[in-house]
Amino acid sequence: MPELVFFSGTMDCGKSTLALQIEHNRSARGLQGMIFSRDDRAGEGKLSSRLGLVTDAVEVEDGQDLFAYLVDHLSRGGRADYVIVDEAQFLAPEQIDQLARVVDDLGLDVYAFGITTDFRSKLFPGSQRLVELADRVEVLQVEALCWCGARATHNARTIGGVMVVEGAQVVVGDVTHSADEVGYEVLCRRHHRRRMTAATARAAALSPDVLPVTSA
Repeated sequence: MPELVFFSGTMDCGKSTLALQIEHNRSARGLQGMIFSRDDRAGEGKLSSRLGLVTDAVEVEDGQDLFAYLVDHLSRGGRADYVIVDEAQFLAPEQIDQLARVVDDLGLDVYAFGITTDFRSKLFPGSQRLVELADRVEVLQVEALCWCGARATHNARTIGGVMVVEGAQVVVGDVTHSADEVGYEVLCRRHHRRRMTAATARAAALSPDVLPVTSA
């Protein structure tokens, strides 16, 4: 039976790499997929991994009907044996409903990849709808690590290495960025609560002792 599968995890845990691997494995068996993405780090109409792998994708637009897009593609003689959706957290809830309809009415497997919560630890609407509708939710087992070495469970937005907790839910950035740019960092819950990024931890370690040290 075809399925809607949501592969979820923090940033930097290999979601896009797995999406590209699924595409490679199926295309090697003669299958042809339809790939959707949105706001990929490599630019419009791309699905890319931090390992340097990249492939073309259909850029999802606001208000686009994904079910209608696939029906039109198939009715024109196009082929689609499965669907891959990267950065699925950026999709609107109604677009997730359309992906579920692709599974149920067109009989295609849909593999959606995305992070569950934003930099404020709030659910993305698209991810919430995926959790509600998916036949399976798979938490990726490649663990991203906080700067302290603990398992990273939260995504943090940073400006100049300093964590911020206000702003628009969607601001495109990456875990690799210059010091003055908007960037992202994965943290364990403890350091996300304390708003302690790698940069602020280094600054704290380099700061002078609060209490003077005197000889006996």
